[in-house]
Amino acid sequence: MTATTTSPPELRLEALHRYPVKGLSPEGLEGATLEAGGYFPGDRLFAIENGPSGFDPAAPKHQPKIKFLMLMRNEALARLGARYDGETSVLTIRRGDGIAVAADISTAEGRAAVNAFFHAEFADVLRGPPKLLTAPDGFRFTDSARGFVSLLNLASVAATEDMVGAPVDPLRFRANLHLSGLAPFAELDLVGRVFATGGGVRLRVSKRTERCAATNVDPATGIRDLAIPRTLSMRLGHADCGVYAEVLHGGRLERGETLRIEA
Repeated sequence: MTATTTSPPELRLEALHRYPVKGLSPEGLEGATLEAGGYFPGDRLFAIENGPSGFDPAAPKHQPKIKFLMLMRNEALARLGARYDGETSVLTIRRGDGIAVAADISTAEGRAAVNAFFHAEFADVLRGPPKLLTAPDGFRFTDSARGFVSLLNLASVAATEDMVGAPVDPLRFRANLHLSGLAPFAELDLVGRVFATGGGVRLRVSKRTERCAATNVDPATGIRDLAIPRTLSMRLGHADCGVYAEVLHGGRLERGETLRIEA
């Protein structure tokens, strides 16, 4: 009897997103150019400090997200639409149908305008003056110190929908790359494995992503309407969904391309 081998699944990159400001809305991308050892481009470049955090841009260290305005506790952030133009350094924040603030945050005046907006909008939850922080080179305001690129398995999202009995927008998970082609939660068993593209990009899975209450917030309405981490914990014994990866070899990623899992 001849033994049969199972080929690794072919994965498809369904969507790419960056989150220039920690806790604010995503920007969908058609593609992105990754660099070896680097973060996802344009991602978590800024954060809104909720009172003094002790962050020192001259000696940046990973800070717990509780020190910033964040969706886990400040769901009203989801009702704001944010866009950042890296060429002009203009950050635009929309509220409803109008622009709440648009400022060149490379200037002191622009940063002051953004700080004033958050001071007025979130006065009831602030522990001190809000301050727009900028990540220095080689640093990002990610939830995990090893959160270089975050990947989400869309089959895991579909399985989560079945568990909670309601639609679950993948954007609740705030990942950079959305993948199809894996079985539900199969990504959790791939720590140490490498995703590779035909163009030479190689991503090594570094850790599972433990989910927090931010996923309970509807990214469209800002309403805290689900209990995703609790449901995962009850049904699976953990609250993990998605993984982080480090960039071993850079290159261009394009929406719709395929990836393989290296043997």
